[in-house]
Amino acid sequence: MQSNETVSTETSKDPRPRAGETILLGGLAIGILDFLDATLFFGLYYGASFQRIWQGVSSGVLGPEAARAGGWKTASLGTLLHFVVAFCIAAVYYIAALNIPFLIRHPIVSGLAAGVIAHLVMRYVVIPLSAIGTVAPYDLPSFLNSVVGHALVVGLPVALIAAWSAKKNEASESFPKIGSSLSVPDGLIR
Repeated sequence: MQSNETVSTETSKDPRPRAGETILLGGLAIGILDFLDATLFFGLYYGASFQRIWQGVSSGVLGPEAARAGGWKTASLGTLLHFVVAFCIAAVYYIAALNIPFLIRHPIVSGLAAGVIAHLVMRYVVIPLSAIGTVAPYDLPSFLNSVVGHALVVGLPVALIAAWSAKKNEASESFPKIGSSLSVPDGLIR
């Protein structure tokens, strides 16, 4: 019995991250690291309570007065919304990385830039369009925490995770697969 089975040796020119790894792990990393940053910075620098910090996030959908009046329920909503945003940032980075190979080849530079961009979009687009409205001006510590913090705890983790996922995905794709381009000589497989 002769066979014309083929074995694939195709690999894409640029490695591609996997959606599940990049979005799930990237979103969790962003969410946890930024949660810790916000809790520690606003708690220590401004003396804000844990509850008030996370009510501040929920005020984006509820408005400041309703968020403050909601107690722990609105603080919990703020925490949930924070993680939703974290997963959205990871999803946007994943989609961008599929289309811009530079993001995978240079994850440190790309991640730092992506974190700054994420901060600027939140500050100058999302928050002004939310129920919060106006954004308070920066003082130097807030500026440094916002810009440098987002570069390090938002952009960099998701970029490193996407690059890791792409490298892992590339390694798994480098093994030949039955059913594609490399022909097996007739008579070799019986």
